Amino acid sequence: MAVVVLRATNRRHLRDRSQVIYLNSFPDELFRRLRHDGNRPLLQVADPLARLRDLHAQRDPLYREIAHFVIDTGRPSVSTLLNMIVMQLELAGVIPAL
Repeated sequence: MAVVVLRATNRRHLRDRSQVIYLNSFPDELFRRLRHDGNRPLLQVADPLARLRDLHAQRDPLYREIAHFVIDTGRPSVSTLLNMIVMQLELAGVIPAL
């Protein structure tokens, strides 16, 4: 999604043709989760936390521009996060309440 969101045309298409849910994770939390992951090319730098902060500063406004819903992920379980997403979609009338 990251590369897609960098182009204004793609952002318009995403916003206009879908329901976008932005799962926002803050750089410090991402670093905690990814610090031992050697498969992230963008983080193969001397200071991966600084890189995450730079990427977040650059991309967060773009994601927010297209998002219909923004959910801060923090540290909830997957099931809690899923419930938060479903609740937002129900409240907005995108899906029927269960």
